[in-house]
Formats: sequence, C-alpha cells, structure tokens
Amino acid sequence: MKSSIQFSPKDMINASLVFFVVHSAQIGVGIHGFQRVVYQDAEKDAWISVLIAGLATHIVALCMIKTLEIYGTNDLYGIHQEVYGKWIGNFFNVIYILYCGIAFFSVLRNYIEVIQTWIFPGLATWFLSATLIIIIIYAFSGGLRVIVGVSFFSIMLALWIIPMLLFPLKYAYTEALYPMLEEDISAILKGAKSMAFTIIGFEIIQIIYPFVKDKENVKKNVHFSLLFTTVIYLIVMLVSLTYYSEGKLEKTIWATLTLFSFISFPFMERFEFVAICFWMLIILPNLCLYLWAAYRGAQRVIKISGTKFVWIFSLVVFIATMFIQSRTQINMINTQFGNIAFYIIFVYPIILLFIVMLKKKFTSKKEQSDEKV
Repeated sequence: MKSSIQFSPKDMINASLVFFVVHSAQIGVGIHGFQRVVYQDAEKDAWISVLIAGLATHIVALCMIKTLEIYGTNDLYGIHQEVYGKWIGNFFNVIYILYCGIAFFSVLRNYIEVIQTWIFPGLATWFLSATLIIIIIYAFSGGLRVIVGVSFFSIMLALWIIPMLLFPLKYAYTEALYPMLEEDISAILKGAKSMAFTIIGFEIIQIIYPFVKDKENVKKNVHFSLLFTTVIYLIVMLVSLTYYSEGKLEKTIWATLTLFSFISFPFMERFEFVAICFWMLIILPNLCLYLWAAYRGAQRVIKISGTKFVWIFSLVVFIATMFIQSRTQINMINTQFGNIAFYIIFVYPIILLFIVMLKKKFTSKKEQSDEKV
C-alpha cells in the first residue's frame, strides 16, 4: 500500500506487550467514579451494564483487528487514506487526532481535579498541569518502546491496589444486588453506554498494530487484556453496589476513592492519599499513548516533527486546563466526550470494516474482470 508505515526493526514490539498497552490505556481516571454514572441508569443491575460494555469491547476490537489484518502494515490513519482518498481520508484523520487530544485533556484535567479535591486544595491548576505535561513529554521523547515500557511497569507496580478492595467487603451487603434484572433492558443498555468514557483506550491498537512483530498473536493478547479490564471493573462495581447503601452511590462522585478512604494501617492513616498519588503512574501510559497516537496522525496529515508537535500540543492542552475549573464544567466535558467516544470507538469501526470489505470485494471483482480482458 502506498500509505504503509516505514519503520526500522528497533521500533517493533512483541505481541505479548500489547496486553499491557491495551490494559494500561483502559484503566485511568474513569475508574475513580464510573459507578455513579452507570448506577444512575441501571441502578442494581449496573454490574450487568459493565458486563455488556466489556462484551462490546471484544466485538469492536475484533472488527478493528480484522480491518487492520486486511491492510497489513498500515494503521488507522493510513487505512483512512486508502479507503477514502487523500482529502476525505485526512478529514477523518483530523477528527481522530482531535479525539486523541480531547481524551488526553480529559484524563489530565480529571486527575488534577482529584488531586486538588482530595490532597492539595490550594495547589494551582497551572502548576499541576505543567508538572504532569513535562513528565509526559519526557516519556514521549523516548519513543514507542519507552511508552510501552511505562505501560508494562504501570500495571506490574499497581497490582497491589486490587487486593485493597477486600477491605470494603467486610461491610458488604450482598442482598443489595437482589432482585436481579429489576431494570428494563433499555436502562441496562443505557448504563453500558455510560461506560464508554471509562472503558475506552483499547482503540490504541489501531495505531500500534503496524509496530507489532508477531501480528498473528495480537488478537489473543488484545482479548485477554479486555477480559482482564472487564473483570476489574466488574469487581469494583460489585463491591460498590454491596458496600454503599441504596441511593448513596448515586450521590458519590468518586466512589472508588471513597472505598479506600476508610482503609488504614498502623503505619498509614490515609490510604486514599497513597492511592491517588500512586495513580499518576497508572494514568501516565494513558496520556503518553494518546499523545503518541495524535502525533502519528499529525505526521500523516502535515508532516510535522515530533519535537514541534509535542510542544504545540502541550501548550494547547496547558492553556485549556486554565479555562476549565469547576466540577460542572469537567462533568459536562466527561459526559459530552463519553457520547462522542461511543460513536467513534464503538460504532465507527464496525462501519469502517463494512466499507473495507465492500471495497475489497469490489476491487477483487474488478481485478478478475481485467484479467479476463
């Protein structure tokens, strides 16, 4: 293909690392309080919404990988150019670049809000924003292999947080889950849609796929990663539903952090402070991957250098964080971005695969006709 990516062997990664990339891209700031959003729609059956959302990620990921397999060494940006032509293809590429930019901003601003609310209320937004962006730029400058390494260590070093959910189970009231299927199917599906903001991130496979050596193992690792992510979200949701009394979950903005707030040890009084500070290591791959994905698209559209792009991108995000200050504004961005992400990540890949299959079929017939002539 004329728009295939050119790269050296040193840029390639093993398929086994895709597991860590996809999972680290999915687990971010959304897990802090996704329970409230889903509970507002599905109430006691919110855990079913989580399962449906997890199943949807497998179906969509399958469509994404099938499309990528057809084009071999091309990413989503190159596929757009191949399918739609240069101008229309670049229009779709710009939309995806903007999506990555908004996702980056949303993760960054949400994490800053958590720090300001829970730990340092008086710390200026510009200081936190600048500090985090500098760390991200440093990681980005190392290239894809460094970013993948950050994804690997962020998961390995954060596994200890999961067993901490056992503490709230001492106060769990399992009867709160009954009766099951009390809500109608439309409410449960609406709850699953509300998971979009929380469970996205796996779309990074559309950009990273050409850089994987053993592509035949990509599908397996992606699905294992999605399953692992779904299990974690399901556990968090079930613990929350059984721990919080009826109606309280709907009023708790950061339900996961509140679960940690009553955990204490003889040597540690406020465990949630440790969890929030440690969460920077978890969101770092989120931010690096979205920045890298945006750069790959910009490189396709306007042939910009990595250094110039990262500073322009960072400056725009830094300025944007200054204008978004209140909880109402942040919540509005999360809601609107979640709605946009649903169509870009869960609907569009299915449509794209359908278009690609039609084009492939049409091209095959045309080639057969030319051969006969």
